[in-house]
Amino acid sequence: MITESLLRALALTFPHATEKPHFDWASFRVDVPKGKIFCTLPPHHEFSNVFLTREEQAMLVEAEPDIFFKVPNKWGDKGATSIRLAACDEATLRSALAMSWRHAAPAKYHDELKA
Repeated sequence: MITESLLRALALTFPHATEKPHFDWASFRVDVPKGKIFCTLPPHHEFSNVFLTREEQAMLVEAEPDIFFKVPNKWGDKGATSIRLAACDEATLRSALAMSWRHAAPAKYHDELKA
């Protein structure tokens, strides 16, 4: 089970990661000029959202339907994927965050991400 504090701690281990408000949610961004979001956390802390390709989303939802589900709106159609924190473990969360971080970070930062 992933707690809100563990999610925050893991998200902030990514290179150039910063936390900023996104309306009433927390957002984790790659701190570059545009500050692209790679993860969000709503106030209820039941799930978190990451931003994947549609192919990555389909793979995760099919492989782990108890953990991953498509965000039920137009963002979900573009790859926004929710993670049920109560069903997730640290390794699975770290992997999903890494995929999302790579999409948000400029390519010049990709080598900074430790596997």
